[in-house]
Amino acid sequence: MSTLLLDNVSRWFGNVVAVNDVTMTIGPGVTGLLGPNGAGKSTLINMMGGFLAPSSGTVTLDGEGTWRNEQIYRKIGLVPDREAMYDVVTGWQFVLANAKLHRLPDPEAAARRALETVHMTEAKDRDISTYSKGMKQRVKMATALVHDPPVLLLDEPFNGMDPRQRLQLMDVLQAMGDEGRTVLFSSHILEEVEQIAGSIQVMVAGRHAASGGFREIRQLMTERPHQYTIRSDNDRALAAAIIAEPSASGVELETAHDPESAVVRRSASIGRRDGSGALHVQATDFASFVHLLPQLASRHNIRLYEVIPADESLESVFAYLVAR
Repeated sequence: MSTLLLDNVSRWFGNVVAVNDVTMTIGPGVTGLLGPNGAGKSTLINMMGGFLAPSSGTVTLDGEGTWRNEQIYRKIGLVPDREAMYDVVTGWQFVLANAKLHRLPDPEAAARRALETVHMTEAKDRDISTYSKGMKQRVKMATALVHDPPVLLLDEPFNGMDPRQRLQLMDVLQAMGDEGRTVLFSSHILEEVEQIAGSIQVMVAGRHAASGGFREIRQLMTERPHQYTIRSDNDRALAAAIIAEPSASGVELETAHDPESAVVRRSASIGRRDGSGALHVQATDFASFVHLLPQLASRHNIRLYEVIPADESLESVFAYLVAR
């Protein structure tokens, strides 16, 4: 099992600071490197892979510096975000050449296994120039896997893939994480990270904004109210009770006046006395509110139908971090 460590790492290009004083540890399992375009994700991956020197700080793999250290490439498989490839060769020739460059004892067998893993066996004898963008991504993945590395660094690996290809690659990455490999992939697509990453590192404007599981990250943001959508048999009475409590900073009563709203919410409104749509509540004290809500409902003889966290998705966490 291998571990990447970044210690107070910065990288600047002239007057532009791409990465600013980042410290993080990437261990076994699948880690998602999340951030908008321009957040510094590719720069970080290039430093982890030894292709770019930190302007300050250190990047190590299992205690060894990555910069100008050819030995680390026995441990690392890299899928860069660059689309340029050797279009005049076939997928088989490209992957086999990489197997030979690694001086593997049986390069043909290694190339076959790598292509099978990414489901590119049927197209392996076609020129890369005929491949779709998603197929090119999978061949790049095969070259990264051909020497069976314990560490994978993948820069936006799902770009250009159709839904079936994306699900297949997600399964591959999850299996590798389960094997104990260290898998890091960058993405600005939130559902990709949320679906397969066991841990998340968030980059915003070159800085390390947060780390952990997406729900753990959200729990740390106490300065922003937690938002809930609540449906009950008497939303007006419940709204009045909630707003009187210090754990809630705001309550919005949504009503279903127009026919379309009534149709959409018909199932949620069965048995309700006031016909309203829902309550949208901002809770400033998460722990207090989750205990208080059932007590308020019982005290005022109100039946709760639904209590839905409205901002527990990674999308909400990400939007908040970018806006900070």
